[in-house]
Amino acid sequence: MRSGRCDWRWRPNELRRRSDVVEAWTVLAVAVLLLIGSPLAGCAAAWWAYSDASAHADALRADRHTVRAEVVGEARAAAPSVQGGRPVTQRVMVRWTDEDGSAHSGRAAIPAEARRGDVVDLWLDSRGRAVPPPPDDSVVWQHSLALGICGTAGAASVVLLGHSVVRRTAERHRLAEWERDWARTEPQWTRRRA
Repeated sequence: MRSGRCDWRWRPNELRRRSDVVEAWTVLAVAVLLLIGSPLAGCAAAWWAYSDASAHADALRADRHTVRAEVVGEARAAAPSVQGGRPVTQRVMVRWTDEDGSAHSGRAAIPAEARRGDVVDLWLDSRGRAVPPPPDDSVVWQHSLALGICGTAGAASVVLLGHSVVRRTAERHRLAEWERDWARTEPQWTRRRA
């Protein structure tokens, strides 16, 4: 005979134990933490990641600059492969003129479709070395979004793990309370002496 009510832990009755009340409050706390706390933790992680990544990107932009370089080396004829959404590049010999007018040459990563004689943009650091371009805003946002999702999932995992620990502990206490009550009641029913 089921009553169909799910609030039996909240109503006073003879079968309700203290562990039932603890578990009912825990379920309420878990629901609030999953619906409000986990998304807030994810937003905080994303906000922190965005500020950190944008500061790092700004520092790289301040340290790096572009120059126009001519491809002087021969590109490989092999077909480029996909590199996880990044532009496919190959290292080829290039020549460029620095801001002070001095000519330089060296190997640099350039787009795979560039051929000998093409002019490409080359990123240089403060020491004049060829480096990858600094991350743009879309990379910063992707990084922030990924860490926000991981923060939300991590917070939800901690909440659910804590809930499972509380449930197991409540179950052990509930069984111990039932065992104590049965030890008191059983001799009266069976007329045995304890």
